[in-house]
Amino acid sequence: MMDITTLSLLHNIFQEVQGKQDWKTALDTLFGSLRGSFVFDNVAIYLLDPQTKGLEVVYARAKGRGKKAEADAAWGSSTAIDVLASGETILHLPSQETKGTDRVAQAYLLGIPLNIGSKLSGALVFVRFGGPEFSDLQIQIGSLQAFWSAALIERRDLQEARTELDSVQRQMRFQEDVVSTISHELRTPLGFIKGYATSLLRQDTIWDETTQREFLNIIDEEADQLTRLIENMLESSRLQSKTLQFKFTQVRMDALVRDVATRVNSRYPELKITFDVQPLPPIQGDGFRLSQVFENLFSNAIKYAPDSEINISMRISDGRIRITFADNGKGIPEDYLPFIFERFYRVPGERTVSGTGLGLYICRQIVLAHHGNIWVESALNKGTTFYLELSITPQL
Repeated sequence: MMDITTLSLLHNIFQEVQGKQDWKTALDTLFGSLRGSFVFDNVAIYLLDPQTKGLEVVYARAKGRGKKAEADAAWGSSTAIDVLASGETILHLPSQETKGTDRVAQAYLLGIPLNIGSKLSGALVFVRFGGPEFSDLQIQIGSLQAFWSAALIERRDLQEARTELDSVQRQMRFQEDVVSTISHELRTPLGFIKGYATSLLRQDTIWDETTQREFLNIIDEEADQLTRLIENMLESSRLQSKTLQFKFTQVRMDALVRDVATRVNSRYPELKITFDVQPLPPIQGDGFRLSQVFENLFSNAIKYAPDSEINISMRISDGRIRITFADNGKGIPEDYLPFIFERFYRVPGERTVSGTGLGLYICRQIVLAHHGNIWVESALNKGTTFYLELSITPQL
C-alpha cells in the first residue's frame, strides 16, 4: 500500500505533468520528479511501428551511471521485446557472471507494457545499474508512470491528428474557394461571349452595323480575357512544377518597363505613371517573362487602387537593380501581406474585384527564376509598394 505522503507527491507531480504542452517536456517532468523515491539510471520508451512492426525508441533519457554503457544494456531493448511478446511487466536481473564486476555491467531492468487506446503499443523500460532490485512499491509507481506515459503519447497522437485534420479541412476549404473563384472567372467571359453571340444569331432581330461591331468587340475582349485566364492557370502550374522554359538575353529594364507602361496607357489613357530612373546597365533575363511581372503589377494596381498614380523608380544598389512600383491606394492590411504571393491567394473582402490570385504568384516565381527577389510593403490608406531586386551580374 502507498502511504499518504507518496500519494500526495504523485498527485502534485501528475498535476504538473498535465500542465505541460510538449509531451517530451511532460515526460521529463514525470520521470525527473520521481527520481527521489524511484531511483533509476536510464529510462526509455519503445513504441511498435505500425508499418515495419518493429520497435522504435521515441524517448530516452540517461540520468545516472548508464550514460556511457553499451546500447543494449543502457536502454533495455531486449526487455522491451519481451514485454511486447508477453504483454506483461517484465523484471530482468543481472546474470551470475556479472556479480563482482563493474556496476554498469550489473543491469536491473523493469519493463512495463504501454497500452495506448486499449491496445498494447509499446513498453516503458527503467534501467538501474548495480541494484538494488525494484521493489513492489516501485513497480507500482513505475506502472503509474507507464499509464501517464501512454496518456501523454496518446495526447500527442490526438494533437497531431487534430492538426492534420485542421490542415486537411483548411486545404479542402481552400480548394473549394479556388474552384469557386476559377468557376466564376471562367463563367464571366463565357457568359458574355455566349450572350452576345446568341444575340447576333437571333433571326427575329436585325442589328445595325454599329451594334454588331460593339457586340463583336465585347466578344473579342472577353475571349482575350478567357485566354489570359487559361494561360495564367497553365503558367502557374508550369512554374510550380519548374517546367516553364526561360529564354535569357540582354535586357534593359528601364526600356522594358516603359514599353509595358506604354501598352497599359493605351488601354487606360487616364492612368498617370511617373518614372524616376537612373541610367541602368542591361541584365541577363527573359524579356517576355519580366514584362509579365510588370503587366501583372499594373493590372493589380488598376483593380485595387483605381484612380491612383503609379510611381516607378529604378536604382542600382550593391550590384543589383532595385525597382519600386508604388501606388497611393487604400493599401493592404498587414495581416495579409505574408500571403499575397501564394498561389490562388486573394485578400479577404476583395471578392467584388475579379481575379484568381495567380498574378502575384506568377510574378514571384518569375523573379525567383532570375535569382531575384520581390516583396511588398503597405500601409492602410497610404498605398502599396512592390520592390524588385535583380542582379546585374549574370547568375544563370
